[in-house]
Amino acid sequence: MIAWTVLALVFLDEVLAAVAAGVWGWHAGGWVLAAGAPLAVVAVWWTFASPRAPYGGPVVRPLVKVLVFGLASLGLVAAGHTGWGVGLLVFSVVVNGAAQLPSVRAVLDEGGQPARP
Repeated sequence: MIAWTVLALVFLDEVLAAVAAGVWGWHAGGWVLAAGAPLAVVAVWWTFASPRAPYGGPVVRPLVKVLVFGLASLGLVAAGHTGWGVGLLVFSVVVNGAAQLPSVRAVLDEGGQPARP
């Protein structure tokens, strides 16, 4: 049960990164960037960081995760939401760290989602 909760929080973290990109986009360039930035985050995540990413790997996947969560947090700070930016960064580190625990990894390996290469 705890492993599934951690995985749900990881998914929430990914959604929050896209929302943060939209907040930054609105602040930086209006509605076009507010719509485009989250789409770019989702496209990069799907391509490089998701469990089924066609171009993910043991080096690329963690690097892209650090970039996405770091830039999303920085975007919130740049938009004037310093507390939310720091909160997102701390949440991202804690949740993604918890996702590396053996009990959580075992759920992924057993069929919750495909095992990561």
